[in-house]
Amino acid sequence: MKKVLITGCSSGFGYLSAKYLAEKGHHVFATMRNVTTKNSKPAAELTDFAKSNNYKMEVFEMDVTSDESVKKAADQLPTIDVLINNAGFGYSGAMEAFSPDAVLAQLDLNIVGNIRVAQAVLPGMRKQKSGLIIQLSSVAGRGAFPAFGVYNASKWGVEGLSEAMRYELAPFGIDVAIVEPGPFETKFFGNLVQAENEEVAKAYQHVKEFADGFAENVMNLFADENAPTDPMIIVRIFEDLINSEPGTRPLRTIGGLDFGLQKLNDVVEPIRKEILEAMEIADLDGVKKQ
Repeated sequence: MKKVLITGCSSGFGYLSAKYLAEKGHHVFATMRNVTTKNSKPAAELTDFAKSNNYKMEVFEMDVTSDESVKKAADQLPTIDVLINNAGFGYSGAMEAFSPDAVLAQLDLNIVGNIRVAQAVLPGMRKQKSGLIIQLSSVAGRGAFPAFGVYNASKWGVEGLSEAMRYELAPFGIDVAIVEPGPFETKFFGNLVQAENEEVAKAYQHVKEFADGFAENVMNLFADENAPTDPMIIVRIFEDLINSEPGTRPLRTIGGLDFGLQKLNDVVEPIRKEILEAMEIADLDGVKKQ
């Protein structure tokens, strides 16, 4: 049984993984924003689910964009064995049509939010010389597409951050693993933040056409029972990573539709390892117990 902290549990992968991992016997700390207002319904559902089944799950208020909120929640938690940095959302539209403040908000949530929560749990993990941090990226963290440049920037940032964390934390017995979902039938597409400068956006008709066509294709895939778009695919990847032996977990795992990007991962992985060998830090690519 592991003590598992999950961010962004109001819906999607976070909500499903909180329930599933609690069912599997883990002690789950499910966090989300606005537990008494906007997200009171999912918060109550998770709490009732745990109570009615006698599962170990607690729901906490946590806004990963707030230093104070993260600290307040972390102060109430025990030492965490597994952190699933799941909270996030996406922006859609031509880059020019977003203000710098909007771009900063996207990066703050998807990158800095991960850092805030990781920094909150890492002292305990380092003390116990073990732990696992699962970083939720995206296939959009490996490829770039029109209309998703701002989102791409955030997820490419998660990729670089997470890879560096893997090397930094390995000597403490802490694994870092990246999960890269394709499109899944969650609320992600319905919650996309659209470009705020409509006048500029009009100049990018080709971007809108791509985004509209992509969204239509994705919705059609969701209706195809044979397409790998069940969100439980990602939840089971989380479970597999948790159950894997320390030091054996892959750096990157793609789940669902990969748009051919699995080939990119396959090509890059041996090159990445060659670079580590050349830099004489290959021993940091996994867990090295103190």
